[in-house]
Amino acid sequence: MVEPDEKRVIIIGGGPAGLTAAYELCKANVASVVLEKDSIMGGLSRTVSYKGYHFDIGGHRFFTKVKAVDDLWREVLPNGDFLRRKRLSRIYYNNRFLHYPLRFSSALFHIGLLNALLILASYLRAQLFPRKHVETFEHWVTNRFGRRFYQLFFKTYTEKVWGIPCAEITADWAAQRIKDLSLASTLRNLLFKQREKNKGTIIKTLIEEFDYPRRGPGMMWERMGALVAERGGTVRLKTRLQSIEWSAGRVERIIVNSDGKREAVNGSHFISSMPISELVRSLDPPAPSAVQTAAEKLNYRDFITVVLIVNRSDIFPDNWIYIHDPDVKMGRIQNFKNWSPYMVADPAKTCLGLEYFCFEGDRLWMMSDAELIELGKLEIEKVCLVKATEVEDGVVVRVPKAYPVYDHTYKQSLTVIRSFLSPLENLQLVGRNGMHKYNNQDHSMLTAMLAVKNILGASYDLWEVNTEQEHIEEAGEEARQYKLLASTQPPVPERVQALRQTALESKI
Repeated sequence: MVEPDEKRVIIIGGGPAGLTAAYELCKANVASVVLEKDSIMGGLSRTVSYKGYHFDIGGHRFFTKVKAVDDLWREVLPNGDFLRRKRLSRIYYNNRFLHYPLRFSSALFHIGLLNALLILASYLRAQLFPRKHVETFEHWVTNRFGRRFYQLFFKTYTEKVWGIPCAEITADWAAQRIKDLSLASTLRNLLFKQREKNKGTIIKTLIEEFDYPRRGPGMMWERMGALVAERGGTVRLKTRLQSIEWSAGRVERIIVNSDGKREAVNGSHFISSMPISELVRSLDPPAPSAVQTAAEKLNYRDFITVVLIVNRSDIFPDNWIYIHDPDVKMGRIQNFKNWSPYMVADPAKTCLGLEYFCFEGDRLWMMSDAELIELGKLEIEKVCLVKATEVEDGVVVRVPKAYPVYDHTYKQSLTVIRSFLSPLENLQLVGRNGMHKYNNQDHSMLTAMLAVKNILGASYDLWEVNTEQEHIEEAGEEARQYKLLASTQPPVPERVQALRQTALESKI
């Protein structure tokens, strides 16, 4: 076995996964270099500042069932830097605001008794005659909630987020993101809320409290990056990967561009959290055409935050509001002041984040910042929250490849790519985009922690980590920390082996 001080790990990407890997490697006295193309650390979990106002790219709650991740959070940031926040979120539906999670009196009042009865009848029908072959998001949700509830509370918002019909989103996404939630659990939440709380039943989608850093999640990643640097690791910003040079069974080195200069970076091990499609395109020699085609078929949903500074101290009490109205383009509104009072420069004002989901290059993405701010002002007034004249300033942040899309082709494409990459014994993929897997930040971190353990001699299967991976208490043995036995990599078909050999021979 190679001793720790003989290893040098190159980490592509300075988001939660990449920084966690570097931090864990520092503890093991293993040299690491983090390469981040942006000028700021944290990836999608970074905090952006504008004239003293701080805001998330989305909202990032700090809640996890994974004890090792929670322990790491407390280790990096003192408890004094965390605020315990009460969750309040509502759904804007049919010109009204419904609490989410639903509250019995509020839901009944807003949707009406007739609608409630139709929801119940639809649910009973789904339970008596469930769809046997569940392939799409629509099938999965309808089976668990009934068609009426699906149409009212899932369809419009989900299609706004993903930009494709629910019938084209695979059931995998629903199973991963809302697997513990059903109409039965929702009704229990409505009717027996306190009893379920006392029994310790927590559905991650329905948690009522969470922790949050005083000045946003960026505090975590800035501090973690600083600790890595203090402990001998290296974090390089504004460093863009150009190519990954590989040979049979190994990544040899990577080529980066920093300050306009081309540079080779060598290492014994490589961890990548960059989008897996971009990784494939970076391979030198190039991946075979079949693998490149698979990479091109992986789709992403892009993201725009339109931040509005409003000349009012209080607007609404929610942390965020889901917008189920198909007549406005925004999908969600964040009230960053309600996440933390330290997020605003002036307590007499409010900072709102209007979230728009789009595809890079589409009409929304190509709008100018000024046009997007005007759109935001128009839509925030349309949902009766703020008058456009109360908005005194704004700023726009665009994030490409924010969410990996689970369409009908993604799984097959991912299998082809994984099969091709799996023999590269010193390359591991981690994080949301690195694995094209819609993980939350805690599970992205978990993939990185396990990747480090693999470098130190373990053999965890990182692909077994998902958004609800259960954690069991630490009990001495590494393998007992997680229910992640070292399982097999995906099989490598003979055809893929032949393609890989052809790629290598073409380099020669």
